[in-house]
Amino acid sequence: MQKINTISDLGNALDKDETLQDRFKQDPVKTIKEIRENRSLVPDNWIYRIVVGSLGLSVLLVIIGTVILNPDSDKNLPTVFTAIASGAIGALAGLLAPSPAK
Repeated sequence: MQKINTISDLGNALDKDETLQDRFKQDPVKTIKEIRENRSLVPDNWIYRIVVGSLGLSVLLVIIGTVILNPDSDKNLPTVFTAIASGAIGALAGLLAPSPAK
């Protein structure tokens, strides 16, 4: 079965797949529940993986760089490190949180 995330995807899948048509005719509620459980909540494409990976890597590098460059905890952290880390964490949270429209 192909990925079904929208109503138009469901219509296309029903047009193409006769077994899905039969399952939908027999018990539409159960079929819709199965489709809903099988769909992915987070998009799975390569650009999304690259963005999430690079943001996570930047957070790790900032933390490691802060520990290496600033071993004394008494000193203030450079503002650039704080800005990069908080921006990357905010971007990760925005990417990984489900959208309210769905």
